[in-house]
Amino acid sequence: MARHFRLTIIIALLLAHSVSAQLPASPAATQGISAERLGRMDAVIHNAGVGYQEPRTQTEDGLPHVFAVNVLSFYVLTALVARPKRLVYLSSGMHRGAEVRLDDVGWTKRRWRGSAAYAESKLCDVLLAFAVARLWPSVFSNAVNPGWVATKMGGPGAPDDEDDGRRTQVWLAVSDDPRALVSGRYFHHGQIRDTHPAASNVNVQNGLLRACEQLAGATLASER
Repeated sequence: MARHFRLTIIIALLLAHSVSAQLPASPAATQGISAERLGRMDAVIHNAGVGYQEPRTQTEDGLPHVFAVNVLSFYVLTALVARPKRLVYLSSGMHRGAEVRLDDVGWTKRRWRGSAAYAESKLCDVLLAFAVARLWPSVFSNAVNPGWVATKMGGPGAPDDEDDGRRTQVWLAVSDDPRALVSGRYFHHGQIRDTHPAASNVNVQNGLLRACEQLAGATLASER
């Protein structure tokens, strides 16, 4: 484990209407406020989430709260806090079965299906992690599938061990193990796994960033 390492875990429990209401006139102004409030962090684990059995619940801005909590809050915090050394985005194995519909993140063109909306949001989290890895080469940015764990979301019948469900993201956040010092990877229980083919598509990544920027008014800029 890294020595003298200040680990800060942010639980991104922000809904889209709350994010929008707190944005000042420019993303640059918001970034200054966020950095002043939170300081520079060594690592951020984006671990907030609502599950796959959710009914359609709409924010004041008209977004499904699944997308607002699972994706947009991650994007906003990534764009606005001072750039950390490591970023970890919690995804799910369900992302592999998702359809990429960046033209309909609000689910206005499709009949609502909670499991499909959840899977799509978790694919977006992998896209975001990989996009950040590409745009910020000095930051270790990865996605993690924690498995199906018996939490409130996962339910009592989930087969995976609770400790295994949290071990990988903490390892990526603090370890000096060379296997953890990588970027643009998708992990499950400490091992790199394959992802949805779209996850590495730069055009799809950029499409998600544009959609989030339009909704939140905050830009995720590349390193200079």
